[in-house]
Amino acid sequence: MHGRVTGLMGTALRGLAGLALGAAGAMVEVVFLVLAALGCAYAFVFSRGRDTVPRVVAGGALRLAEAERRRLDALLGGSGDVGGYGPLRALAYLVLRLPVAFLGGVLILLLVYGAGAAVTLFGGWMMGRAPDGIEPTPWLIAYVVGAGLVLLYLDLQGLVGVAALERRLVRRCLGPSPLQAYERRIAQLSESRAEVVDAVNDERRRIERDLHDGVQQRLVGLAMLIGRARRSGDPERSAELMRQAHEESQRALEDLREVAWRVYPAALDSDGLRAALETVAERSVVPVTIAYGPDRRLPSPVETVAYFVVCEAVTNAAKHSGAGRVNVRILERGTMLVVRIEDDGAGGADPAGGGLAGLARRVAALDGRLRVHSPTGGPTVVSAELPCG
Repeated sequence: MHGRVTGLMGTALRGLAGLALGAAGAMVEVVFLVLAALGCAYAFVFSRGRDTVPRVVAGGALRLAEAERRRLDALLGGSGDVGGYGPLRALAYLVLRLPVAFLGGVLILLLVYGAGAAVTLFGGWMMGRAPDGIEPTPWLIAYVVGAGLVLLYLDLQGLVGVAALERRLVRRCLGPSPLQAYERRIAQLSESRAEVVDAVNDERRRIERDLHDGVQQRLVGLAMLIGRARRSGDPERSAELMRQAHEESQRALEDLREVAWRVYPAALDSDGLRAALETVAERSVVPVTIAYGPDRRLPSPVETVAYFVVCEAVTNAAKHSGAGRVNVRILERGTMLVVRIEDDGAGGADPAGGGLAGLARRVAALDGRLRVHSPTGGPTVVSAELPCG
């Protein structure tokens, strides 16, 4: 509770600082826009219409727009997807944001003025004075407190609205055009398709290795044992070889089941993600704790990717990190399924390694996002966000 309150206060203070900086920056931008207008007019006249935006004006507009975008990212909750804008759009953004920035500045001044008036009035009453000849009475105190709270609420709501308007304005003016958005989406889909093909090929090669190095070798050994038993003239020797062949066939069957389970566990289809993850925990050599939040069956592709993310992360923790415990947490956050795996191992996992890179491709195929945080010394945190709405 205390941490949450501290976090909210930190967010509020960052927001106030962001709006104050925006208002201060607007004063600089007013001067720049006036000089830019004069420069553009001069260039337009003397270039006979060929030069509408001088280079120095274009560079200044782009730098100021970028500074505003960074301010929003750092203090006001992010500017969203921007980029690919030119000097004309940057100039339009600077012009349009001026009234918004000044409105934010006025609201901050009203907040400061109201806080100062409240401190002066109540401080004077507590010290036995009557500021401006106003004597404290119960009804007057109640009226001042009530009116102050209402004004404070309205002022804070205004500041929240200004911050939202600033974010919307930067996305509208500096964000990608519909054509650019389509082109980006097409590029993302092309990249994701190529990654899916790579992931399928990697999986095919892994299955081939499992079959060749495991099951096939056991079947070869089984065939040799049976052949030796048939050629042996000694009944006791034949019986011993047949016993070994029976044991080898059991091991081959277990290997085949293991390969089939790693390709796709049947429990994932029949019983859902929770049951499949419980199987992962039971088979793991490292103790695994699972906190499972969703109370419904998720789409099959989402469950499959979430399962393989957990499976690969737990396997890596057991094989490479020296972890003594793995915590898995699955929860729904809005329209996203969040999968988080944390181990207490030595860290140092490489996100570009074969297993984690394959997971990133699986997650990207669903328009999700995979993050790996594994500093040297640990802990390692692998998290995936998958659309499931």
